[in-house]
Amino acid sequence: MAVVYMTEEGYKKLADEIAQLEAVDRRAISAQIAEARDKGDLSENAEYDAAKEAQGMLEMKIAQMKETLANARIIDESKLKTDKVQILNTVEVRNLSNNQMMTYTLVSENEANIREGKLAINTPIGKGLLGKKKGEVAEIVVPAGTLKLEIVNISL
Repeated sequence: MAVVYMTEEGYKKLADEIAQLEAVDRRAISAQIAEARDKGDLSENAEYDAAKEAQGMLEMKIAQMKETLANARIIDESKLKTDKVQILNTVEVRNLSNNQMMTYTLVSENEANIREGKLAINTPIGKGLLGKKKGEVAEIVVPAGTLKLEIVNISL
């Protein structure tokens, strides 16, 4: 797995989520398996099969999250600049086709949440904005066509 850049907040959130999954969710699934096992013949027990499958999915999720955490590098926010778009910058853009203003904060894939305006840097729009300076126009190919976004402002 490649290096994953994260904020300190994102790193802590991921570590907390892993702890929750291991401490609470893992126990709950173990209890479901034990309860289903107590119901008798395991060869025809759908509850047991479902609980075992849920356990496998949970363990896979925990392993993936731990791998992400192991490959994480925390970004030193004190070294960030706003002369050109980079990770953790908040970018205000104008869509030149409809004059709509949008604001995105570029984050790692693990911290992306479009409802909060957090856009992953590995998305087409994120990649298209990276390295651009205030006043430049980013032409970004998306499934719906080509977006022309003017960089209005870059901040931290």
